[in-house]
Amino acid sequence: MAQWRNVLVWAGGVVLLFIFLTAAAAPRFMEIKYRSPLAEERFASAVAESSSGVEVVHLPTPEPLKALYMTSCVAGTPSWRNELKSLIETSELNAVVIDVKDFTGRIAFLNNFPKGPDQRGCTVSDLKEFVAALHSSGIYVIGRISVFQDASYSRLFPELAVENKNGGGIWLDHKGLSFIDVGAKPYWDYIVQISKDAYALGFDELNYDYVRYPSDGDMENISYVWSSASSTRADTLESFFTYLDDKLSDTGVVTSVDLFGMTMTVPHDMGIGQVFEKALPHFDYVSPMVYPSHYPATWGGFANPAEHPYDVVHIAMSEGKRREAIFNISMGLATSTPSKLRPWLQDFNLGATYGPDKVRAQIQATYDSGLTSWMLWSAANKYTKDALLPE
Repeated sequence: MAQWRNVLVWAGGVVLLFIFLTAAAAPRFMEIKYRSPLAEERFASAVAESSSGVEVVHLPTPEPLKALYMTSCVAGTPSWRNELKSLIETSELNAVVIDVKDFTGRIAFLNNFPKGPDQRGCTVSDLKEFVAALHSSGIYVIGRISVFQDASYSRLFPELAVENKNGGGIWLDHKGLSFIDVGAKPYWDYIVQISKDAYALGFDELNYDYVRYPSDGDMENISYVWSSASSTRADTLESFFTYLDDKLSDTGVVTSVDLFGMTMTVPHDMGIGQVFEKALPHFDYVSPMVYPSHYPATWGGFANPAEHPYDVVHIAMSEGKRREAIFNISMGLATSTPSKLRPWLQDFNLGATYGPDKVRAQIQATYDSGLTSWMLWSAANKYTKDALLPE
C-alpha cells in the first residue's frame, strides 16, 4: 500500500507459504473470492494455512535495502536456492525478490485461479520451510508480480488481450508473448487477488513489473479494445495504479513498481504509458530498470552505454532524484522526505562483459546520486560475488 503522506509504512514478511495438498496433510483452507472477468462464476483461491505452528510474519523494510532476484524455478530447487541464500547471508545483501507471477503469467503458489494447459510452471513445494529458513537469517522477501504481459491469461481470456488490428486475434510481440490490455478493468481484480493471496502467504513486499503497454513488435498492427480513446495511455495506467493502491490499502502491504530506466530522463510516456510522476503517489518504492545495456547508442553521448555503467546509472538516478524532489514540493511534502527510488542494476552480460568492476560501478553511482538502496537483476540468477562487500 503506498503511503503518500509524510511517512512511509514500514511493513514486511517473507516468501510465499506454499504447500502441496495431500490427503495425509489434510490442511485447512482460507477461501478468498475471485470473480471471473467473463462470467459470474466465482473461483476460490485455495491457500493452505500453516499446520505446523509456523506463524506468518512480515519483516520491516531494511534501510538500506540490497537485494537480488530469484526465479520461482530456482526457489523450488534446494541446491540452487541455497547457493543464493548463502550469498545473501555472507555478503552485504539483505533481501531477495522472488517471482509470484512470472513473465508468462504462471503463478508460483498453489491456487484455484483459472488455468490453461500451458500453466504448469515452476512451483515451490516446500516454501513454508524455505520461508522459515529465510526468516531465521533475517532476509526480507519481495514477491514479484508481472502484470500486463501475460501469455497464459491471454489464451484463457482472449477478449481481454491486446488484439491485432488487421484480422483480429491476439497480438504478439517480437518474442511471441502477449499482453492484457491495460484498460481491461476486469483483469485488475485478478491482480488484486493475487496480491492479497501473496501477502497473506507471508511476502513482505509486492513488486509490480510489466506495468505498461507493449513496447516492441508490429506496433502498426495493434489494437486496444479496452483502453478508451478519450484517455491517454499514461492516464489509463495511472487509473490502474490508483485502483491497486485503493484495493490494497487495508492490508498494510508495502508495494513497489518497476519502470523503464528511461522514465528518469524522459518527460513523456514513450508510448508505453509509464510516467515517473504518475507512479510516485501510489507505491512505497519506485524501481527504474537502469540497465546500461538497455540504453540506445549515443544516449548521454556514449557510443555504447553498456560500457559506461557508472555514468549511465549516475545520470539517470540523479535526474530521477531531482524530479522526485520537485514532485514532493508540489505535493507539499518536506524536503527531508525519504526517497522512494530504488534502482534495478545490471548483473548480466549484454552490450559488454559485466564483471565485478562494472557491477560495483553501478552501486557506487547509486550512492553518489544520493540514494542508498538497490537491487541486482540477473535472469539466469548468476551473480557476481566479487562485486559485493562481505557481511
